[in-house]
Amino acid sequence: MTATTPVPARLSVVTLGVSDLDRSARFYEALGWHRSAASSPDVVWFRTADSVLGLYPHEELAAEAGVPSVGEPAFRGVTLAVNLESPALVDSALETAVAAGAVVVRPPGATGWGGYSGYFEDPDGHLWELAHNPFFAFAEDGSLDLPR
Repeated sequence: MTATTPVPARLSVVTLGVSDLDRSARFYEALGWHRSAASSPDVVWFRTADSVLGLYPHEELAAEAGVPSVGEPAFRGVTLAVNLESPALVDSALETAVAAGAVVVRPPGATGWGGYSGYFEDPDGHLWELAHNPFFAFAEDGSLDLPR
C-alpha cells in the first residue's frame, strides 16, 4: 500500500488570467495593494493577509494548465472576497475600487445572511465581493478567524 499525503486546507496562491498584464497590475496597485519584488515582466505578484494574488496572461495561464483558452464567460462560477470590519469600510473600499476602474456589479447593501456586501468586476471581469460578515472575527494578521 502506498502512503498518501493529504491536501492541506489552505489557499496559498490565486492566479488570475488577465488580458493586459500592465493594466491589471495598475488596477490592483490603485486599490492600494503593493507589487512584490518577486514580480517580473511575465507575472505580477501581490501579497495579501494570508495568501498571494498573481496576475498572469490569460492565454499563457490556460496553456500552462493544459486547458483550451475560450472566450470570456459571463460568469466563471468563482468570486473572490475581501472581508472588512464594518459596512462603512465596505462602502469606502468600493469607492476606492471604482476610482481604480472597477465596475460595480451589485451596490453594497444588507444581505439575506445577515451581513453587508457588494460586488465589483476588475478590468478582466473577475468578480470581487467586498463584505462585512458580523459572524466572522479577524485574527491579528487580518485573516479570518473562523471557528474550528
